[in-house]
Amino acid sequence: MKKVSVITVNYNNADGLKRTLESLFAQTFTDYESIVIDGGSTDGSREIIENFADRITYWVSEPDGGIYHAMK
Repeated sequence: MKKVSVITVNYNNADGLKRTLESLFAQTFTDYESIVIDGGSTDGSREIIENFADRITYWVSEPDGGIYHAMK
């Protein structure tokens, strides 16, 4: 079975990001990788990502060209 990639894109939605990651990490299915792409948020999102960093496979927080750029 192939691993599932869960990609979360975020920009200045710290509360939503925290709820999303908490929900993901509460699942019983564990054969996945978690990828977080943050557009350089200034609302504390980076700190939330860093708090969950041990369970995130890959993350980046840097300015981008918008949601479509983040999903590329």
